[in-house]
Amino acid sequence: MTKIAFLGLGVMGYPMAGHLANAGYDITVYNRTNSKAKKWISKFPGNMEDTPSKAVEDADFVMSCVGNDNDLLDITLGDAGAFSAMKNGSIFIDHTTVSEDVTERLYQKSKTLGISFVDAPISGGQAGAENGILSIMCGGDQVDYEKVEPILEVIQKFVVELVAQARGKRLKCAIR
Repeated sequence: MTKIAFLGLGVMGYPMAGHLANAGYDITVYNRTNSKAKKWISKFPGNMEDTPSKAVEDADFVMSCVGNDNDLLDITLGDAGAFSAMKNGSIFIDHTTVSEDVTERLYQKSKTLGISFVDAPISGGQAGAENGILSIMCGGDQVDYEKVEPILEVIQKFVVELVAQARGKRLKCAIR
């Protein structure tokens, strides 16, 4: 069974992780506010951990949906950050809307660690997250996108593929 760690259970992440759990994925969640993670596991099948590094152990995919640049850097590269514990070949999927500099930094860092990074900011608001009908704009390497696409389909209704070149990289946009 595919193992997913989901980091960040705010108004968007909470229902997104729930859809994945209900779809049969093996989910481990982490949230800075421990009570949100406890509430999530009382409602959905899955586990919780108290640090990002513990949550991502043995995960095939790690998904994040946090507030801003600093939050994302903290859960990825900070003390007990996810990148330090991700297994070789795993893929980090970031749904946070962050600066281009942070995205590029994490993409480059992932390559040095033997993991992959897909930038996947979301649109559709809380209702879109709750109803599993988000728009997800993905940037990253084509091979990585193809691996994450089946997971993203759980939280989006259908996919329209748009391919463009930006900074020499192929970009895809999945729209519901």
